[in-house]
Amino acid sequence: MRLIAEPLTSAAFLPFGDVLEAPAIPGRTDFDAALANLRPAARPVLSLVTKAPMSSLPLTSTVMERHRFSSQSFVPLEAGRWLVVVAPHAAAGGPDMAQARAFLAQPDQGVTYGADTWHHPFTVLDRLARFAVFMWREGVPADDEFMDVPPFEIALP
Repeated sequence: MRLIAEPLTSAAFLPFGDVLEAPAIPGRTDFDAALANLRPAARPVLSLVTKAPMSSLPLTSTVMERHRFSSQSFVPLEAGRWLVVVAPHAAAGGPDMAQARAFLAQPDQGVTYGADTWHHPFTVLDRLARFAVFMWREGVPADDEFMDVPPFEIALP
């Protein structure tokens, strides 16, 4: 399967979560679902992550992940372009890779994956990148679920 990354827009990404963008003019935008939690015992976690860029594209992968009970937000602190790959939950369980989509995020765009949204581990393209990552953890295996999927390829247009 081959996914061609499309531009990341709020409308296209809406079934999977929110695109986080600062307002173009002075002001504030609130993202109510950016810190969603479905477990009362879970606690908020802020991580700072540094990622090295991909050496080449297309990217071939065989894994997707989800956080069944928590949203997860990625906010670039210093970044180039990066890839966002998502899939809805299949009726039979796991990610529905037939409906997977790839998006090309710009350096000033973040995302919040909604709780129970399957996604590929985030991948940066142009240069070393630093992100703030927000989510909820209870300290149990259900905090992070990884699943092997048939090989798929992600490419730029």
